[in-house]
Amino acid sequence: MKDLLRTQDLSRDDVELLLETAAAFAEDPLRSKSALANKSIAIYMTKPSTRTRLSSETAVAHLGGTPIFIRGDELQLGRGETIADTAKIISGYCSALIIRTFAQADVEELGAHASIPVINALTDDDHPTQLLADWLTIRENFGKDISGRKFVYLGDGNNMSHAWLIMGAIMGAHVVAATPSGKWAPNAKVVEIAKNIAANSGGKVEVSHDPEAASKDASVLYTDVWMSMGDSESERDEKVLALSPFAVTENLFSLTKKDSIFMHCLPAHRGEEVEASVIDGPRSVIWREAYHRRTTIQSLLFHLTKGDLKGN
Repeated sequence: MKDLLRTQDLSRDDVELLLETAAAFAEDPLRSKSALANKSIAIYMTKPSTRTRLSSETAVAHLGGTPIFIRGDELQLGRGETIADTAKIISGYCSALIIRTFAQADVEELGAHASIPVINALTDDDHPTQLLADWLTIRENFGKDISGRKFVYLGDGNNMSHAWLIMGAIMGAHVVAATPSGKWAPNAKVVEIAKNIAANSGGKVEVSHDPEAASKDASVLYTDVWMSMGDSESERDEKVLALSPFAVTENLFSLTKKDSIFMHCLPAHRGEEVEASVIDGPRSVIWREAYHRRTTIQSLLFHLTKGDLKGN
């Protein structure tokens, strides 16, 4: 496995290895401080970022490498140089490429033409690096035995909902995406892929349009902002109205298991997708979750550059 382009690229064994190594990096960030010695890692972002940029640059630095951050307007792509040519040029200078952008097709084209590992750090379709951080956080709270547990995402059927369903299916979990029906539901093809993976892993994948039924006895309630980068402002009022029943309120959270946790990929809009008393409450794990963006990207770089991941 050369690249991580989609969450579904990962096998269960890959995820287990990545989480084990990430947990070790959480304990000792510099345990492999020469793994990328004398190597450079390109970090290319056409979308603004806080966690992804900071976690990527620190992950590279903790492995002894040099991060090279590139904004979207700093490459010749903006003047018509092809993605294929760009991939080949970056491959000549760097040992891996982390990319955060809009179109999934652009990431896949980079992966096809680069000779170095390409890591998808978010597209409009998927967010695999976030889900690795999420699952390490889940494991810290509940351990490896997740039998009888339900993990619920509430809100927009966006890239996060897609990654949530796919990763949960890989891990053999009972995962739910509770969203409005219609245009803000998860992509039907992604749901089908997740269900096919779950059929082999022993997991269970559900799409619900009832936030209360979905939240009942859940171990995790997870949400994301309602308006993502690139969303049309002209649809804001319609979208907020449709998503309002899926806001994580104290009342909704009260339906969950006693040891349940609240998760959010951040940034958050308190009073919109989640009440402040929930996200800032004692069962919120958002800061540990954000911390693991670094440990899991560090683990990804460590194993992908060594060719340790097998993929599906």
